[in-house]
Amino acid sequence: MHERERWQLILTHIRSRGVMRLRELGAMTGASPATLRRDVTKLEELGQIRRIHGGIEVVESFQQSHLSARPFGIAQGMNSAKKRALAREAANMCRDGESIIINAGSTTWYMAEYLRERRLQILTNSFPIAQELIGTSGNRIVLPGGEVYREQGIILSPFDEDAIQHFTASRMFMSCHAISQMGVIEGDPLIARAEAKLLTRAEQLVVLADSTKFETRGSMVLCQLSQVHTLITDEDAPPAMLDMMRGRGVNVVIARDGSEANSRTAA
Repeated sequence: MHERERWQLILTHIRSRGVMRLRELGAMTGASPATLRRDVTKLEELGQIRRIHGGIEVVESFQQSHLSARPFGIAQGMNSAKKRALAREAANMCRDGESIIINAGSTTWYMAEYLRERRLQILTNSFPIAQELIGTSGNRIVLPGGEVYREQGIILSPFDEDAIQHFTASRMFMSCHAISQMGVIEGDPLIARAEAKLLTRAEQLVVLADSTKFETRGSMVLCQLSQVHTLITDEDAPPAMLDMMRGRGVNVVIARDGSEANSRTAA
């Protein structure tokens, strides 16, 4: 077991139990006492645990944080026809043999439906997307290390280094909290940090944002429009905003509800 895998295992068990003794950690990880002492020292330096007599306990501030993002089960059912149309357009951009990244989101989740017959390498931090594609497709699925936030279905890691460091992709497909002239907006700092890490591993960014995302407000700019290669949206998106984005060099694709092929691309 690698060092960071042990750290994640240790943190997960301590968070679930509150306190664990070193001998319990030894039995759980199979690590030697010397290795465990080094692990505990490092996690304590990171501020995630503290030592007590004979064991360790979680630092209160590092219990699983509450994310401000809407729960996945609720978001999934909102504007579902538009989201499915956007996801279909995104899936049509993929070619067998490609490596892509799909972020956790209720819009990108619908891509799984259209990727079942493809043969891709897919890195995703979405647990629901991974579950769907593992069960219904022959795609190769890669997950980053981290903890599953059940309400949002997202995997987030407290560490700077995880599996994504060794993955490169032609495109990242991203749903977002909002989009504006300032760029792509996220509403939660933990999610924004995770998405920014994923962005570094892709050559192109494709944003899936239905027309309601132009009305939503947020305070964290994840990336500027200059980093967006393609925006996929629907017919109700504000024309002035789309013209502004075209002027910034963004390729705008309009997806229409209810048609497998009926879409238009605006250069």
